[in-house]
Order: sequence, then C-alpha cells, then structure tokens
Amino acid sequence: MRPPSSRVAGLCRPGVLIALLLGSTAYGRAADTAGGEVFPRPLASYHDGALGVGAKLLDRIHQDPFNLLATVLFLGAIIHTFLASRFMAVSHRYQRDLEALGDAQGDAATREAHDRLRDQFRFRAQLFHFMGEIEAVFGIWAVPLGIALAVFKGWPVMVDYFARTSYAEPVFVVVVMAIAASRPVLTLAEACLARVAALGGSTPAAWWLSILTVGPLLGSFITEPAAMTICALLLRRRFYELKPDPVLQYATLGLLFVNISVGGTLTHFAAPPVVMVARTWGWDLSYLFTHFGWKAIIGIVGANAAHFVILRGRFRRLSTGTWPETTAPIPVPAPITLVHLLFIAWTVLTSHYPPLVVLGFLFFLAFVEATERHQSPIQLRGPLLVGFFLAALVLHGGGQQWWIAPVLGSLDRWPLMIGATALTAVNDNAAITYLASLVPDFSEVLRYAVVAGAVVGGGLTVIANAPNPAGQSILQAQFGDGGISPLKLFLGALAPTVIVGLALALL
Repeated sequence: MRPPSSRVAGLCRPGVLIALLLGSTAYGRAADTAGGEVFPRPLASYHDGALGVGAKLLDRIHQDPFNLLATVLFLGAIIHTFLASRFMAVSHRYQRDLEALGDAQGDAATREAHDRLRDQFRFRAQLFHFMGEIEAVFGIWAVPLGIALAVFKGWPVMVDYFARTSYAEPVFVVVVMAIAASRPVLTLAEACLARVAALGGSTPAAWWLSILTVGPLLGSFITEPAAMTICALLLRRRFYELKPDPVLQYATLGLLFVNISVGGTLTHFAAPPVVMVARTWGWDLSYLFTHFGWKAIIGIVGANAAHFVILRGRFRRLSTGTWPETTAPIPVPAPITLVHLLFIAWTVLTSHYPPLVVLGFLFFLAFVEATERHQSPIQLRGPLLVGFFLAALVLHGGGQQWWIAPVLGSLDRWPLMIGATALTAVNDNAAITYLASLVPDFSEVLRYAVVAGAVVGGGLTVIANAPNPAGQSILQAQFGDGGISPLKLFLGALAPTVIVGLALALL
C-alpha cells in the first residue's frame, strides 16, 4: 500500500480540520438561561433616538459600560497589529540565540542546564512568533473578550454570543482560498493574464498591469477571496521575486488591496460589503453594474495608469531580472480545470451554508487525491490562519455596533462616504455596510455613499476587507523578516484610495 499522497500531506489530518469547520457552524442559545440578556445589546433597546451623536454614545456607555470595554479591547487588537513586526523581530532574535547555543557539551549537569536554556529560547521564539502573526492577533484578543463577557455578563451570555455569531464567511474564505490556489485554477488564470501581458511584450510592467487590472475584476465573478489568492500568487511569482524596491513593493500591495476591494462591485454576489446589503436594499446585478461597476473599472484603470507613469523608472530597473521557472512539466487537462471551476461555483452558490461548503470541500479533496498527477500540494496553513483572523474579527466587530451605527446615521452624503472609508480602516467593510443597513430611513443617495466609502477604504489596512489577510499571508515573506508594515501599507494604499474614491464619487 502506498503512503498518503503528498498532494494532501499539508492538510494535517483532514478529519480534524473538517470537524473544526463543521463545529464552527454551531448555533447556541445558552443566553436563554440568563434572563434573556444578550450581547451585543439590540440598538432599539437604548431608546435614545432624540439624542445627538455625542450624547447618544455617552448614554449608551452609561446604560451598558461593557460597550466601552469591548471597544477598548478592539482598539488593543488594532494597536497590536501595528506592533506585530516588532514581536516578529523579537522572535527572530530568540531563534538566532537558539541556533548560537549549538550542541550541549560537558558533564550531565552542564548538558541539562544547556537543554533548559534551549527550551526557554525555543518557547520564547515560538511565543513571540505567534504574537507577531497578524492573522492571529484578533484571535488572541478574542480571549480577553470572552473572559470579560463571562465575568461581567455571565457564562451563558458569553457562550451564546460566541455560538450565535455567524462564521459562514470565514469558512467560505478558507475553502475558496484553498481551491483557488490549486494548480489547475492558477494555471488557467496565469494563461489568461499571460495573453493580456503579451500585448505589452510580457515584460514585468506588462505582467504588473495585467494582474492588477484584470485580476481584481475577476473578483466580481469568482469572488474577491479567490481573486485575491490568484493575484497575490501571480504577483509573488511574476513580480515580487524580481526584488522591487520598497516603494514599488508597497505601492503594488496598496493597489492590489484597493483594486480587489472595488473590483468585486460589478456584481451583487462577490464583494462581502455588497452582499451584506444587496438583498435588504433590493440591489440586483443591473443596479450594481450601472451604479458601481463601470465606475470601478475606470477607477482601477486610472489608479494603475497613474502609478505606472510615476513609477516607470523603477520598472525599468526590474527588466534585467530573471523570471523564475513556472513551466509545468505535465499540462493540466481541460476537464480537470473545469471540475475545479465547478467546485468554486458550488462554494460561491452555497457560501451562506457552511455545511454545504464543507461537504463540497470534502469532494474537492477526494478529487485532488484522485487526480494527483495533475495537482500541486494543497496547503491549508494560510487559508486556516485567514479564516481564524476573520472569525475573530467577526467576534470583535459585533461589539462595535453601539457606536458605528449612530456615527454613520448622523452623516450626510459626502461626510458619510468619507466617514465610511475612515471607519473601514479600523473595521471590516462588510461590518460597516451591514450596520448601515440597520439604520432606518437611509435614502438611496446615502446607501450609495456608505457602500462606496466602504469598498474604497477596503485597502487601507489588513482588516479593512475580508480578502486582505489572504493576500498578506501569501506575500508576507516577500517583505523581509519584519513582514508587511501596517503604516507603509496604509501609505501605499492612500493614493489609489483617493483616485478610485473620486471615480465613484464624481462619475
């Protein structure tokens, strides 16, 4: 009997992972035993409609002081993301100290002391590495959130909140990332983008323009997480391995995140911030394309063109680079590629039903095993970390509606769009639009403004848009030992955010 295929060796006991994914769909109502108290408190229960925004926020803190505590913990997680590179640097220092120790020598007591020191360095290196993983930050801060809920609200309320929270999006992102990163899908995407790049001579700049222009628009059809996965993998292979300078690195990353965020607005089923409101507000495919889609295309093309003109001298220095070898020794048959695309279609179709998503993923893994000659190893570390990040972000985001909803509801058109963009930088843009859908008497103009602001701001930070952690996970190693700097990402995304924002606001 042959050993388990290396094609699924990276899955690390699929049965365990599948059990965890299925467990994430659990729905509990433990708070029924806590006198009906729930968290977060329903907005209508505050009865503060006559108050101004400032007075309303203070009154809500007074009525439920836990609101402030939940936001302080959320702010702590955000600050932690900016310090992640420092934690990672400490981890690397301990790792170097561990390697410098060498092998133990001397008598038994000396060897024992040496081994204890090695264990200490190894533990500290792993601890600070975990603290430096941006995908783990919000999960780390979900622990004090859960403890605080149990202490101040009671164990049943904490259990109810964690179980009642929907993890459909994290499960969907884990699965669609894994499928989109498979060899057949990536080979097809690269072939399509290669045809576009060939129009410019297949130079690094031509590949850059192809990936950052066509790739994000694919997100409107294969979903944003899938488009992010494909674009990030191709950028890593076709651009970042040529060692661009830091300015070009972060400008590209900012464009990628912003373009993916707005590139999913051609349809009503692909971008999370759009999906959150499309059914509630009656937005269909025609509405999205006529109000957002064509403007998004112009904004993406304009942002890419402006950056290319300004940075063209830096591209010339890349042209002497050597392309990494990407030719597959065995071509992927068209039927296999078609089956992979059907698995993506199934995942998109059932995205709101995690058990069906996981069921499809089980069949996908079986198909990969059966066609291993045409597959690459399926690695789940990145997708699982991204899913962990999003699940924890959903947990934290639910405790922020007490202040986000009144802030959004108090703004007019232009302040609302700018405010939604700013709030998106510190919260997932899907959470922003969802909370906006709860605000009564939102006019069509204000609805457009809040969604436009949310998708425009989706590239400013890693937490601003659900697919961003996927891109960061794929590209992190290209930015050195410190990883991706949150501040430099913000600065890199600022210009494309303004350009695309103007396209959505003025056209």
